[in-house]
Amino acid sequence: MDFEGIATALGEALTRTGPFAPAILFLASFAEYVFPPFPGDLVVVLGAWYAVQGTVSWPLAYVAVTAGAVLGAVLDWAVGRWLGPRLDARAERRGPLSAERLQRFVAAYRRWGPALLLANRLLPGFRGFVFVAAGATGIPLARVVVLGAIAAAVWNGVLLAAGALFVHSLPELLALLDGLSRAAWLATGAAAAIAACAAGFLAWRRARAARGEAER
Repeated sequence: MDFEGIATALGEALTRTGPFAPAILFLASFAEYVFPPFPGDLVVVLGAWYAVQGTVSWPLAYVAVTAGAVLGAVLDWAVGRWLGPRLDARAERRGPLSAERLQRFVAAYRRWGPALLLANRLLPGFRGFVFVAAGATGIPLARVVVLGAIAAAVWNGVLLAAGALFVHSLPELLALLDGLSRAAWLATGAAAAIAACAAGFLAWRRARAARGEAER
C-alpha cells in the first residue's frame, strides 16, 4: 500500500477543509474498520502532525479518531451479530462435528474475546474481525463499546503523543509508522504462534484422553 500517497492525499484534505478537518480524521479512522487494509494508525499520526502545526485542534483530532474507531467497531459488531445465526444454521446442516467446532470457538471467544478487544489496536489488519467475531459469538454490545473505546483512547493517545514529539516531516512520519507497524506485526505473529501451540497442546490432550477412554 502506498502510505506516502495516502498521507499526502489526507494532508491536502486536512489543509483544505479547515474547520471540517476533524471530520476527515473521523471518516478515515472509521474506514479502517470497514476496509481493514486502510492504514488507521497513519491517520492518527498524521492528525498529530497537523495538530502541532495548528491546522487541526488537538482535542478535536483526538476525539475524532477515537470516535471513528468506536463507531467502526460497532458496525463490525453489528455485522457479526447478523452473521452469527447464519453460521449456526450452516454448522447444523453440515453435521454435529461442525456444530461442535463452532461451539468450541464460541466458548473460547467468549472467554478470551475481551482480552482481544482490549488488544485489538496491536492487531493490524485484523482489528475489524475481532469485533465481527465479538458480535457473532454474542458478546454484549455495551462491553464491546467500553473495551473498544478504552483500547482506541489509549492507543490514539500514544500515537498522538508520538506524532507530536517525533514527527517533523513526511519522511519522519512514514518512518515512525513503519516502526510501529513492524512492532505490531511482530506482536501479532508471536501471539498467533502462542495460540497455535496452545491449541495444538489442547488437541493432543483431548486425543490422549479419548484414547485412554477407548482402552478402558
